[in-house]
Amino acid sequence: MPTPTIDYADVQGTILRGYRVDMARHFILQITDAPGARAFIASLVDGTGGVPRITTAARWTTKPECFVNLSFTCGGLAALGVTQRQLLSFDLAFQRGATSAQSAALVGDVGESAPANWIGGMSNGQNVHVVLNLWVHENPAVLERVTRQLRAAFAGCLAELSAHDAAALPDNQVHFGYRDNIAQPTVQGAPPRKRPVPDDQAVVPTGEFLLGYLNANNATYSVVPPELSTNSSYAAFRILEQDVPGFEQLLRTFAPQGMDPEMFAAKVCGRWRNGNPLELMPDAPGAVLPMDQLNAFHYLNAADPAQDDTLGLRCPIGSHIRRNNPRDMAVVSTRSVNHRIVRRAMPYGPAYDPEHPVDVPRGLIGYFINGSITNQFEFLQGQWNLTPNFVMSATGPGGPDAGNAVFNISGEDVFLGINDPSSSSFTLAALGRNGANNTRVRGFPRTITTRGGAYCFLPSITGLRYLAALS
Repeated sequence: MPTPTIDYADVQGTILRGYRVDMARHFILQITDAPGARAFIASLVDGTGGVPRITTAARWTTKPECFVNLSFTCGGLAALGVTQRQLLSFDLAFQRGATSAQSAALVGDVGESAPANWIGGMSNGQNVHVVLNLWVHENPAVLERVTRQLRAAFAGCLAELSAHDAAALPDNQVHFGYRDNIAQPTVQGAPPRKRPVPDDQAVVPTGEFLLGYLNANNATYSVVPPELSTNSSYAAFRILEQDVPGFEQLLRTFAPQGMDPEMFAAKVCGRWRNGNPLELMPDAPGAVLPMDQLNAFHYLNAADPAQDDTLGLRCPIGSHIRRNNPRDMAVVSTRSVNHRIVRRAMPYGPAYDPEHPVDVPRGLIGYFINGSITNQFEFLQGQWNLTPNFVMSATGPGGPDAGNAVFNISGEDVFLGINDPSSSSFTLAALGRNGANNTRVRGFPRTITTRGGAYCFLPSITGLRYLAALS
């Protein structure tokens, strides 16, 4: 598949670029005056009216003091004047919205995670029209100054339902202590990274993240009208609250007898907390590997049976990273490259100090970006994170007597699964026919709760101009 030429100046930057910032503020907005909202969009596109310009993927010579991006729900596009007939061309999940009963059931937003319990006005998805993002590098004064500028500009045409702050933790960690943001997909045709990090993962076709280009199925996602199509994208905006003391208690309580809780932490994730993958460091975390090695591994190795991990003896088949990117593992009726997502998320809430615990909300907030919410975000969450039966029958070098992959996974993802103590399960594989010697951990609770969300459309700059000009 030839590499396409992308007009980076027409693409909202967060889709293809990581901004490497320290803080963010996400505004959840409702359109109250459509003409005023369209004028606000126009000012953001042009950087006029006292507001910063929408950040694109075009290369900058001097790093901006802030980055701004803008997305819309299906209801938001309708409020601006996109017709119902046009909206029927959009992704089906996007049309349903994140708060629909079908969407919630598909991704596990049930119980405490149900949309009815969401914060910041997001429980009523019909009122959520716009998600406005502001990212800032280091300087809180810039965050507050630009916030004042934005609020002054959208006052009277957009009602602020809520605003949600995020702040990076040291060494790209999340509150559970793991180093994050390691395994982002390499998108075909995307701007070259400032510090290239080569790995042996397949390059993902452009159309998996941008409308108007060939995707992994050799087809093209597109919408009507064409002005809203090429160079646009979709995203699931999510607020995921993490119960840090609960997770640490889970590790201590449910680690099998004789297994150190830190080893168990590595098993449920697939990586040690310092980011080293179990496939490369199976026995101890060790020193942090160079960036060009952290993501350079596979699960199958026909050339070297000693390195083959078809059965998940080193990295459990049900681990978080193996569920969310099976790589070369055999999965039912698809390939992992068909369902990749780009994560632009950052922790919120203060770092947890076990010596001085403070019971305040903390977690992860941001976008999970893809060319199809249905085929990527919802598929990944519903088919891989919430079920164990997506793994195909496969034996390793030892043949059937050593085991079969389908017996070496159970339950749901420890992090993103529903995980009711009455039914939760996680398998640690051992050699033996049909999983005879496996250890199955049961009865652990859910430690991540969805506190908010929206299914969003990130228009191209051309698309934003089109929306601003609607009547």
